[in-house]
Amino acid sequence: MAVIVAFVINSALNLLLGLLIAKMLGPADFGRFALATAGAVVLNTLLFEWLRLSATRFYSARVRDGEPWIRAGLDRAYGVIAVALVALAALCAGLGLAIDPSPESRLAITAATALTAVGIGLFDYHAALARARFVGGTYLKLVVWKNVFGLVLMAGTAWFFPQPVWVLLAGAAAQALAVVVMRAALHDRPGVFAPERSRQTLRLFAGYGLPLIAANAIYQLMPFINRGAIAAAADFSEAGYFALAADLGSRGFSTLGTALDLLLFQLAVRAEEHHGREAAEAQITRNIGVVVALLLPCAAGYWAVTPALQQLVVPEAFRGPFALYTALLIPGLFCLSIMNFALNPIFQIRRRTRPVIAAALLGCAINGIGLAVLPRLMGPAGIAVAQSLGLAAAAALLAGRALFGPDRLAMPWRDIGLSAAASLAMLVVLAPLRHLEPAVALTICVGLGVALYGAVVWVFDIAGLRLLVTERFGRRRPVAAE
Repeated sequence: MAVIVAFVINSALNLLLGLLIAKMLGPADFGRFALATAGAVVLNTLLFEWLRLSATRFYSARVRDGEPWIRAGLDRAYGVIAVALVALAALCAGLGLAIDPSPESRLAITAATALTAVGIGLFDYHAALARARFVGGTYLKLVVWKNVFGLVLMAGTAWFFPQPVWVLLAGAAAQALAVVVMRAALHDRPGVFAPERSRQTLRLFAGYGLPLIAANAIYQLMPFINRGAIAAAADFSEAGYFALAADLGSRGFSTLGTALDLLLFQLAVRAEEHHGREAAEAQITRNIGVVVALLLPCAAGYWAVTPALQQLVVPEAFRGPFALYTALLIPGLFCLSIMNFALNPIFQIRRRTRPVIAAALLGCAINGIGLAVLPRLMGPAGIAVAQSLGLAAAAALLAGRALFGPDRLAMPWRDIGLSAAASLAMLVVLAPLRHLEPAVALTICVGLGVALYGAVVWVFDIAGLRLLVTERFGRRRPVAAE
């Protein structure tokens, strides 16, 4: 329940924060802010993501008590990388003050980007530690504090100092402050740093995490390159239009997917720890059904309510391009979420993560071909299509690796088929309602869509969701007296 509450709070406040910053900065500066944020995410992926992945895969309550050197080694690794990145930020800031002291300078934004990566890495690492220990309350509080600090500091900074560099620094501070507030709950008893044992452990972590990091870096580079391509082909305002649509869509998908992954992947890890690899893969199969059953209708529903959202919550300067880019990006964002939260865990639980690199490279190649061809045919919108095509190709290759070969996984085809049929039926019903008066369209589409899809889930018990709901919220039968 704590994970669900964290998901609701995080998604709502992220949506609000993105819209507030876009409104206060305007399309051009928001485009610069989004480009720098994408750069910070890439830096975080390259430098810190392996720590988060290793924590979720190899850290647990048992490890916390019995193998404290694992946490000590992870902490030391994070500290070394963070110090190096802060030193780089200080160097860029110093050069910026000497060469071009304005906050719009490239050196100033580069320094802020590096510090933002440190903040993101700090928060994600500690959130992963809480997740691995199944302490939902601690994770919920950490998310709440991050969003509270983010809303106050980033929105306040955008209001008083509407320049990308200051908003980036405020975001870095918000992530770090959330960890500081929760430091007592996240702290482990001091572990002895055993150099030889820690080196062996870190080599294991690197071998497990580096392929995933490389793939994630490629997926983060794609929107970074695409935003730069739009800015070069058109201007920063057009990049801002693209960025707002991409950011709001990706936050929605990633927040829901992460909320599911927080629980589902750890269930697979726990199954392996207690019952072996076969039980873990059976849990992964069930997880795939749940992820598809929840993400697919959300993708369809997001498309249905896009015109209403555009009129009700999107700043006026972004309207028009927002709906166009959103419609073109949704298929790719769905494919990326399926890879991250349904397909990647197959290879993570097997500790054979190299296939994710091949999929990412294919996606990047398709995206590059699209960048060379589609803008001439479609204008800037062709760049959004190229991104979706690249992500779809990557998902297809990764699914093929999971479905074929000697280690192919038994997929929950019944659940996937029913989810697809129910989502299609929901789209057919909601499509004529998209262009009603915005408030009416949003209310009817959300209510009717949830009712229709929920009814199908309930009747057919798709992915075991009906059983899950009845077990969690059903009335407890009274225990007979002995």
